[in-house]
Amino acid sequence: MQLKKFVVNSFQENTYLIWDEKSGESVLVDAGCYEDHENRSVETFLSDNNLVLKKLVNTHCHIDHVLGIPYFKKKYNLEFHAHKEEIQLVKSAHLMGEIFGMKLESFPDIDTCIEPGDEIRLGEASLSAIHVPGHSRGSLAFYDKEAGFVLTGDALFRGSIGRTDLPGGDYDQLINSIQSYLFVLPPETVIYPGHGDSSTIAIEKDSNPFF
Repeated sequence: MQLKKFVVNSFQENTYLIWDEKSGESVLVDAGCYEDHENRSVETFLSDNNLVLKKLVNTHCHIDHVLGIPYFKKKYNLEFHAHKEEIQLVKSAHLMGEIFGMKLESFPDIDTCIEPGDEIRLGEASLSAIHVPGHSRGSLAFYDKEAGFVLTGDALFRGSIGRTDLPGGDYDQLINSIQSYLFVLPPETVIYPGHGDSSTIAIEKDSNPFF
């Protein structure tokens, strides 16, 4: 499994393209593209690398992580996958965008609800869904054991954790999620968060100030 990060929108959100080298099947995780040039950068990478985009998958559905969903869903006729607890966030996403001065259309509904333990398959490779609530009720992480990385969304960052003052946030729940479901992964596992730089499980267990 291979990974490409695109830093997009005014929130500097990390959108990830994940693909299986053998089949060329790919998935776009947390499509936050807002500007036309951000959409084009993803499309150009797909074309240049002969990748086939199969689905849209989200760690959670705060506005900065879903801005590109309407465009890519329509452009590539894709299904949108997220946890069922994120349904209400998607329904209110266009209103949240207006708060930040963004003119947005209504967002498409989640097509398929991801359950903890579900496997998101791409050719011969797969990502395992881990429920890590606390930043939002339906926050997920996506773990690739073979490639040795985990996409943590806004649950765990390099040297920090996700905010818990938004609707559905719960500080104690987030701390428990990270300790129970992320810190138990192999220490060398690379962390790819929803914002900022990558890290490893070992680094965060050793030096993250929240622990």
